[in-house]
Amino acid sequence: MSVYSAVSYYLWVAPHLLLGVIVFGMVRRGSYRHFPMFLLYTLFEILQFGLLFGIAQSAIRFQGYKDAYSIGLGLSAAIRFAVIYELYQHFLQRYPTLDSPGRYLFCGSIGILLVIATVVGISAPATSADPLFNATYAMDRAVSVLQCGLLVSLFAFSRFFALSWRSHAFGIALGFGIFASVELATSSVWLRLGAFGNRAVNLVTMATYHLCVLIWMFYLLRPEEPTSYISNPPPSHDLDVWNNELQRLVQR
Repeated sequence: MSVYSAVSYYLWVAPHLLLGVIVFGMVRRGSYRHFPMFLLYTLFEILQFGLLFGIAQSAIRFQGYKDAYSIGLGLSAAIRFAVIYELYQHFLQRYPTLDSPGRYLFCGSIGILLVIATVVGISAPATSADPLFNATYAMDRAVSVLQCGLLVSLFAFSRFFALSWRSHAFGIALGFGIFASVELATSSVWLRLGAFGNRAVNLVTMATYHLCVLIWMFYLLRPEEPTSYISNPPPSHDLDVWNNELQRLVQR
């Protein structure tokens, strides 16, 4: 076995074994109740890996693997979209510091991301002769745009969220955002090549996914520290100072 084959097998198998550890930890700690869609995503990725691994070892080889991968890619993109929606709902419902202006601004950014994702998905070049592959890959690129936007939004609106970097939701979003950013870059190369795979692109993508799984493990397998999400009002003496300053400015 060549060095490339050994590294590829490790980067293909190891992350999915670690996903099994994440599933076990989420079920044991009960965190799956807060993130059921993410649990569904991890279970689907494990099942998809088992199917693709079995096909790769059988006589079906390339065409069967490609069809199964294309269908799995479309289903995975749909589930990841559900995870994104779940995270948005988590942030909007759990953080009362997100006041009305911030809420409208945040929801507006979601709408902009949806438009951008739709344009990216529609304008994706169809360089492959397989329409199923082109459609599912375009959908995957659109969801990747949403994932990148999620990560950017988390940093941009962290002041409104009062978001702790140690929260489970932040860890899930961080992993998805990193993988989506790299996948958007590598998918552009993939589509330009017009081929189903490329060694360098595959290694970069798999290594990034391995890193993201490790991030999820780090966040989800450790207890989440309780955080107070209720904003404390300004001290009364600060209000007095502001009132005096305002009166002084008005009387000028």
